[in-house]
Formats: sequence, structure tokens, C-alpha cells
Amino acid sequence: MKELFNALMRPRTDKQIRGQAGEDDALAYLTRQGLTLVERNFRCKGGEIDLVMQQRGMLVFVEVRKRADNRHGGAAASVTAAKQARLVIAAQIYLQRYRTPPACRFDVVAIDGAELSWLQNAIDE
Repeated sequence: MKELFNALMRPRTDKQIRGQAGEDDALAYLTRQGLTLVERNFRCKGGEIDLVMQQRGMLVFVEVRKRADNRHGGAAASVTAAKQARLVIAAQIYLQRYRTPPACRFDVVAIDGAELSWLQNAIDE
């Protein structure tokens, strides 16, 4: 319990604040596109999913990546094979709550500076 309290009381880093702002931007954008938020920051032993959204009858697992610019390959390029594997594991754990899992896909919202790109079906399971 003490560890949880200490974690909650720790000030957030600049990187965490920028990441949160990127997720806020992605959520606002996807909501304008007609998706509905189901859950934010789903964490499990296998990994984390930034946004779980719904588009009609489909569940959409969204990874949000934000970079100041694209000098080092850009935000989308930072979703490595290892990160993709962790997303798939987290999604499998998330889907265990459903008796019959819905159709789903993996999207990436890549933010490079002020430019936001929504990449649908960006990750093969």
C-alpha cells in the first residue's frame, strides 16, 4: 500500500505530461471521427493499451505515439515489433472479459509535431 501511495504522490515527468497530452489529442480526434471511448490506459502484466475505442460493433485498440518531429523516423516508426507484441498480449488479456469477443483491430495515432495521422489496421495480430 505504501508503494502505491508513493507512486501516486510522485510528480509526473515532462515525458509523461507530453504523453498524456498526446493521448488527449488522439482521443479528441477519434471522438470527432465517430469512435467512442471504452477504456483509457488499460494496464496488465503483458503491457498497456493507450485507448480502447469502439467504432460501430468493432473494438479498436489504439496505440498513441507522439514525437516533437520526425527526425528519428517519426512517431509511427517507433511502434516496434516488440511493442506490437506487447499490444497483442494486452489485447488478448483485455478480451478475456468477453464471453464472445467482438471483432477488433489495432490502430496507431502518430503525432509528429502538430501533424496527427490515424493509421487504421496498423498492426497485424
